[in-house]
Amino acid sequence: MTESVASAVAEASVDDHIRSVAGISDALLRQLRNSLQRIDEINRVTRIISMNARIEAVRIGAAGRSFGVIAQEMDTLSRNVSDTAQDIDRMAGATSLDLQSRLQRLQTDVRHTRLTELALGNIDLIDRNLYERSCDVRWWATDPSLVDAALRPDADTLGHASRRLSQILDSYTVYFDLVLASLDGPILANGRPRQYASAGADVADAPWFQSAMRTRSGEDYGVQSVHASPLAGGERAMVYACTVRQGGRVDGAPLAVLGIVFRWNALAQTIVTRTPLSDAEWPRSRVCIVDDAGRILADSSPHLDQPVFELDGRDALFARSSGAIDTTWRGRAHCIAHAASPGYETYRTGWHSVIAQAID
Repeated sequence: MTESVASAVAEASVDDHIRSVAGISDALLRQLRNSLQRIDEINRVTRIISMNARIEAVRIGAAGRSFGVIAQEMDTLSRNVSDTAQDIDRMAGATSLDLQSRLQRLQTDVRHTRLTELALGNIDLIDRNLYERSCDVRWWATDPSLVDAALRPDADTLGHASRRLSQILDSYTVYFDLVLASLDGPILANGRPRQYASAGADVADAPWFQSAMRTRSGEDYGVQSVHASPLAGGERAMVYACTVRQGGRVDGAPLAVLGIVFRWNALAQTIVTRTPLSDAEWPRSRVCIVDDAGRILADSSPHLDQPVFELDGRDALFARSSGAIDTTWRGRAHCIAHAASPGYETYRTGWHSVIAQAID
């Protein structure tokens, strides 16, 4: 998205423009009715003049017949103008109601489509990014320095493995740390030993370690979903893991487990807070990434401290690949747009992207 387009999106959305058109329609109807009211006032004066002319015609007798004829014509003209003004008022009112109805339907359709597409864009970005993480861990698990450290875990091989992991981290800043654990659980080495004193910590019970130990080859990987990771000082992270195998081969015997500690908030919070909503929309909008149970994994309003996205009909909405509904949420009328994880290549989170926008 170019800077000029992004700026335009930030200023006003299509939804905002439709609101503007509806406002212009209302303003035109008010102006028309004000004009008709002025015409009615002119007619009232005309009728008074006509009545006075008839009175004067009667008073002066035969000489005033022409005044009577003119007065009658003025009265007829006044009635015709009044009837026409009423027809215009009725027609304008009906047209305005029809236009408002059509604009309302258009606004709803545009809002549903646009917010659903934005939700899909968010979850697609996450799937694509996390697919790369699953590739990273399988690739780095074949590094010779890790194989050597797993086979002969002495000071030299572990030091070399730590330096190698540090070098990778220098290039891949999306990670907190990379850790190498023995098959029985203790961490042998990590890439940021000065920042995270992980060496010696037992991770045998960690979900990421256990899921990696269950894999059958180096082509598979394990993962632990979003959590406050002790490997990252309690920061929210995801950990991808893969077995380090004999000879660096995918079919070699398991020697150790490599875990890569991904900076979750750096990805997810950036995506939800940079969703291209207009400046007018953001104060009434909330953007979230949630898992299948509704647990909020990323939130454009993190200060609300709401761990679960609660919504009547949530399961039915989440059962669809994408879509939007208008409903009452948290005491206000909202459009709730949703898109399920579409997956990318061989990876799929199974999560959901949600945008809730107040419409009252």
